[in-house]
Amino acid sequence: MRTGNLDGIKLSQLRALVAVAEVSNFSEAALRLEVSQSAISHAIAALEESLGVVLFSRGRHGARLTPIGERVKDHAEDMLKLLDVIGKEVNLTKGLKGGQVRVGVFRSVATRLLPEVIVRLKHYFPDITTTPIEYRDDDRVEQALREGRVDVGFTCMPITDGFEGWELMRDEYVVLLPPKLQRPETPLTWEELATYPMIMTSGQSKLDYCSVLTRQHFAELGQPINIAYDIQEDSTSVGMVERGLGVTVLPRLATEPLPPEIQVCSLPVPLYRHIQVVMLADALHSPAVYAFLDTLKELYPPELQATPISSERRQKVSRAIA
Repeated sequence: MRTGNLDGIKLSQLRALVAVAEVSNFSEAALRLEVSQSAISHAIAALEESLGVVLFSRGRHGARLTPIGERVKDHAEDMLKLLDVIGKEVNLTKGLKGGQVRVGVFRSVATRLLPEVIVRLKHYFPDITTTPIEYRDDDRVEQALREGRVDVGFTCMPITDGFEGWELMRDEYVVLLPPKLQRPETPLTWEELATYPMIMTSGQSKLDYCSVLTRQHFAELGQPINIAYDIQEDSTSVGMVERGLGVTVLPRLATEPLPPEIQVCSLPVPLYRHIQVVMLADALHSPAVYAFLDTLKELYPPELQATPISSERRQKVSRAIA
């Protein structure tokens, strides 16, 4: 491989480098960048040729960065972030005519809240594009914000250092019961709930934050959980409840759309998850991002500006999912 020639390096090659490094796979990187796999392969090969070094080792386990590849990737990320800053500076001087807002979301926000915001924003500013990017893990939303891959994020975790935002809403956890279950028309009690087989996600990782919060709530109140089915997806638990296999506890927003026959009850002692909108503190945001935030506030007026969950609650959750 010949000595490096930096003049031929293209931004598309740097984006390909970062994408492959993140997923360790050329095909997945191509999907992420919405290009063909051959385009990714060509971009990496051309970049390696220009630099005169091997950036990836290829094998059965995918594409892994070489030591020099790691260092080049870090510099490439810095260059792409600077390019993003340049774009934001230019947009600020031009005023708000268009732009893009990248939003990191989890499923229930993506399906139940975000579409209404996008429709309203599109009505006000037809040339602004909103791009939802879905994550299952709140930590990944924070990471995406730190790395500049999203502009705004939604999370259920407390607002941490380096971020600012506000509480969008409190989402109540509810108990879903089978359609044909015969029970008294009275509020659900802990004693009654303990008699039903429980369907619940495992709670073994940060992906199961809702399950962790539920288990913690039961434990703090000294209430047992009769877990009959340990599953992975909320939608699975709803389907199993519909077929009469047990009951489940989920945030109300995560249950929608809910089969009409399923019975819904509040917990004997209420539990809520706090859905918050966050962004990097002291960051330079484009007019399009501020337009998105203003539209969000119009639809969901913030009552508790930048209000984190208590540090005690945060520490308990962190220990539970460690």
